[in-house]
Amino acid sequence: MASQRRQMMQSHQSWTDDLPLCEMCGVGTAPNCTYGPDGKDTQSHPNEDGHFRFRGEEGCFLYGVFNGFDGSRVSSFVSQCLTAELLLGQLKSTHTDADVRRILSQAFDVVEKSYFETIGDALAEKATIISQLPEGLSFHQLSPQSQKLSERLKDLEQEVSGGATAVVALIHNNKLYIANVGTNRALLCKSTSDGQNQVIQIGRPHTTENEDELQRLAGLGLDVSGLRQAALIAGQSSTRRIGDYRVKYNYTDIDLLSAAKNKPIIAEPEIQASQSLEGVTGFLLLMSEGLIKALESAHGPEQANQEMVAMVAAELAQQGTLEAVAQSVVERVKRLHHDVYASGRQRASHCSRHEDMTLLIRTLNYTLADGALTPTQARVPPPRSIPPITRPPRAPALLQETEAASSDSVAARRCSQTRPDGSLPMLTSPSSTGCGGRTMETSWGHRGPQPGWGLSDGGGQDLG
Repeated sequence: MASQRRQMMQSHQSWTDDLPLCEMCGVGTAPNCTYGPDGKDTQSHPNEDGHFRFRGEEGCFLYGVFNGFDGSRVSSFVSQCLTAELLLGQLKSTHTDADVRRILSQAFDVVEKSYFETIGDALAEKATIISQLPEGLSFHQLSPQSQKLSERLKDLEQEVSGGATAVVALIHNNKLYIANVGTNRALLCKSTSDGQNQVIQIGRPHTTENEDELQRLAGLGLDVSGLRQAALIAGQSSTRRIGDYRVKYNYTDIDLLSAAKNKPIIAEPEIQASQSLEGVTGFLLLMSEGLIKALESAHGPEQANQEMVAMVAAELAQQGTLEAVAQSVVERVKRLHHDVYASGRQRASHCSRHEDMTLLIRTLNYTLADGALTPTQARVPPPRSIPPITRPPRAPALLQETEAASSDSVAARRCSQTRPDGSLPMLTSPSSTGCGGRTMETSWGHRGPQPGWGLSDGGGQDLG
């Protein structure tokens, strides 16, 4: 079974190719890039991001953006199998919010278990080889037979390494559910009844800057101050990720994690309270960490959400397709990032390279013909602050082991069978307060984003 699933991951075809794509969605991408002093740009690794955008039955839609690391195997596997766990009849129109959240959580749990089954044979072989190799010897000191084993060990390590973070959006019963694992981002942009627009960051990144995550890790017996100072855990900033066997099974060998009473790095999604889409006009953005970091590196994190929405709104007014809109925005971020590097200005040192970038745009009762005007074209009254949205309750814990679905699930069964120009000026705010991981809102007039955004935090305090 494990070998069959490995073949699926290596296949160029997926059963998901047969699912209808959502036509109200566009995706833009760009590979990683390192700028050379000689002016030559290089790509350090193949693109590891992934995404999906499917239309299910009974008005159900599923979208996802995945940020892979140490290869694209995990992001590819998750994008295929997570779809099988959610779009093959599991979701019913009679399901409550609690039911949908449970099914979403369970899907992530099952898919990660299924992934680890695909590398089970390789992990077992890896452990056997390690037990056979003599300790304390360099490669050249090994016998010819041991050198072959050492080479095989390197191949196995490459085969089993890697993981992914994910942000998934589900539209079901005309409600929006966002499930987040890691450091990608979701923004919901919608018009209000009084002609204003809201920009809401749904969820917070799972990093050591997230106080809730630090409390969770402290509860497992870990040194919070050490985690905060280190920032990276096993080479990644995320405290939640899918795959990455090193931090799931060998965490006791990692100094920062060795004191944990249980697995500290988890794949449990944080699922925010649903957002009703009844009568909503606007758009949803799903962004990979690479896209977010590129923009933040160039201009700082304070206005990243506002700038991203401004660029999307401007391109919606100019482009003829959503695919062109998304790709144009990614190209604008890419140019902005490179221009800051080339300028030699203060932030140039932060912009010597960027990671893979993915942007998914899903419109909500929003047509390109009615696209918002660019900031310089719009003529609207000054924006005002809007009432904040109370921070949604934290997602329930994953089902207990006795309740969780076995890995011989829909995903396991199906997977084994499978075959214009330039950047916008920096938008300013009355406050320099950054998002800080909170649920944030901004507002602008109904014909386009404007400088001087109204901001409020998740606790009800006006930041403007």
